[in-house]
Amino acid sequence: MAAPPTYVDLGKSAKDVFTKGYGFGVIKLDLKTKSENGLEFTSTGSANTETSKVAGSLETKYKCAEHGLTFTEKWNTDNTLGTEITIEDQLAKGLKLTFDSSFSPNTGKKSGKVKTGYKCDHINLGCDVNYDINGTAIHGAAVVGYEGWLAGYQTTFEAGRNRITQSNFAVGFKTDEFQLHTNVNDGTEFGGSIYQKVNEQLETAVNLAWTAGNSNTRFGIAAKYQIDADASFSAKVNNSSLVGLGYTQTLKPGIKLTLSALLDGKNINAGGHKLGLGLEFQA
Repeated sequence: MAAPPTYVDLGKSAKDVFTKGYGFGVIKLDLKTKSENGLEFTSTGSANTETSKVAGSLETKYKCAEHGLTFTEKWNTDNTLGTEITIEDQLAKGLKLTFDSSFSPNTGKKSGKVKTGYKCDHINLGCDVNYDINGTAIHGAAVVGYEGWLAGYQTTFEAGRNRITQSNFAVGFKTDEFQLHTNVNDGTEFGGSIYQKVNEQLETAVNLAWTAGNSNTRFGIAAKYQIDADASFSAKVNNSSLVGLGYTQTLKPGIKLTLSALLDGKNINAGGHKLGLGLEFQA
């Protein structure tokens, strides 16, 4: 068996069916380019149709595959600057080290992260140390896998408070066409999801969640249908009668259009529905 996914990627296939192909209440433009020397540029701009807030970001990435190095520079319209350096498979096979820092000139706020990850057959380990104005926090995670079964644990220790502030468990089963995921967060939040690849065109997912001491269960179903090589349609609905629709069309190689809508099934005639539009250019 290959290395299992990281803890945050457990149940990812179901999450993707629920989240990808939607952009409610946002007009978004993405531009991705890559130069001959391997330098990648990604710029994003978005406008919230409710608040009229405009946001943008710029990212440059350079990969030196020969030495397993990746350099990333980030900037956004909140005037936050970020630098990330990643070293992979150099010190040991399967070991990944990332040094991440951010700085806001307006506020003087600084933060830094040291991320480590190690993966091999049946095991995926991670440990991150965050430094910021609130103190130091250590995040740890481990996932083990055997014959399709997966089990994981995630924890956070805050040094300033000298105690564990997060303790999460997850168990699942994964095949190429089917995935089952269950999790317990801090002993109070319970969740589960099922992913099914019905055929080459159709993917479906179900998720549910509830909180201890609260009888309300949150439930949703979603599906994605690949119409052809260039177009796909997505739909989802939850127990609050919120209906999400999404349509993605590749207009030509490197140009992708996404249209989405969120409808309130309980108040169809009252308005308040959200529309979204996304356009992605890649060269």
